[in-house]
Amino acid sequence: MTGDAPPGAGAGEQDPAQASGLAAFRHRDFLLYFFAKLFAMTAFHMVIVALGIQVWKITGNPMDLAYIGLTMFASAIGFALITGYVADRYDRRLVLAVCYLVMASAAVMFFLFAVSGTKVVWPVFLILVVYGTGRAFYMPASNALVPNLVPAELFPNAIAWNTTANKTTQIVGPALGGLLYELGPEVVYGTGTIIFITGALTMAMIKTRTLRGNKEPPNFKILLAGLDYVFNKKIVLGAITLDLFVVLMGGATALLPIYAMDILDAGASGAGFLRSAIAVGGVVTALLLTQITMTRGVGRILFASVTIFGLATIVFGISQWYVVSLIAMAILGAADMASVYIRQTLIQIATPDDMRGRVSAVNSVFVGTSNELGEFRAGVFAAWFGAVPAVVIGGIGAVAITGIFWKLFPELTRVERLDRALT
Repeated sequence: MTGDAPPGAGAGEQDPAQASGLAAFRHRDFLLYFFAKLFAMTAFHMVIVALGIQVWKITGNPMDLAYIGLTMFASAIGFALITGYVADRYDRRLVLAVCYLVMASAAVMFFLFAVSGTKVVWPVFLILVVYGTGRAFYMPASNALVPNLVPAELFPNAIAWNTTANKTTQIVGPALGGLLYELGPEVVYGTGTIIFITGALTMAMIKTRTLRGNKEPPNFKILLAGLDYVFNKKIVLGAITLDLFVVLMGGATALLPIYAMDILDAGASGAGFLRSAIAVGGVVTALLLTQITMTRGVGRILFASVTIFGLATIVFGISQWYVVSLIAMAILGAADMASVYIRQTLIQIATPDDMRGRVSAVNSVFVGTSNELGEFRAGVFAAWFGAVPAVVIGGIGAVAITGIFWKLFPELTRVERLDRALT
């Protein structure tokens, strides 16, 4: 394999001050990766927030919002066995560039749907299959590529900046999508297409190659290797499944259009800003994490973070004031960011490079399951009980699950620091 051990990889202990701050950006390919991700994922979130608003305005049915998440999940689970294999076998930067172009093609189709003026929404779900397919292959390739772009001692710093990029796009994308929606959904989809293409071109400029010389033909043993590794590595299993069940219960983003327009009276732009508030809390936390190294109590910090996530969800669910709701979303985002940073670093450090794509694919399926099925759960509960009970029940469930996992995975609670000892 070429390109997976940048200069300095495998070096010994380094001064923590030199492994924080902007350390990862001293490597050109990581810088290109960072900006390519900023472009493409901003477009992704622009399109998703506009789609939720458009579908809600056409049908006014919470179940249709639930089906958006379910369709995205179906795409992820449908390709679950091969996305990680593709990330491990083929050049990860080119896999990502193609993924961005696939999502750009879906944005073009959403544009055509919007300008058609149709009042039926079934075409949306067909297009979402294409959109979800692009994202399904994107997630494991993206996570697996990051360690190839920086020396080993900079993994935590690079992951902190990587998650900062995630949260930044979750601020800019929904806010921009909500604002541009006032000009029409077709404006959002057209702009998103251009930004996706820009991201693909930037990603293709990365020089690091991740091609493997010995390419084993795919078989079930190889395809299932990531799943086998996860189930036998208790720290990784605990980190992944904790996120799965907490977000499955606590996820409420599918209901933001209902809250913004029917409960908080904030309009379409208010829905975008609610989603952005989650990322504001996240990006502030992420920026703090780029300046520090965690040297003690990592497992306990992880569990405290997911507990705060659940409590913030409950506050958002019962709030009748827009400002309080924004604050609750920001706190939720901050807690989620701390959890994501710890989990992603644990998974990357505890996994050998030739397995990272497949393990990242398992993680991506679990994350997608939690996000998309969490949105589906929220939509179904909203249809059955109303939006407010759907969110509050989910928040209570998230807190309860955190306590259960504290008992189930004592290895995870005892993790003190993020380093190579985890392997």
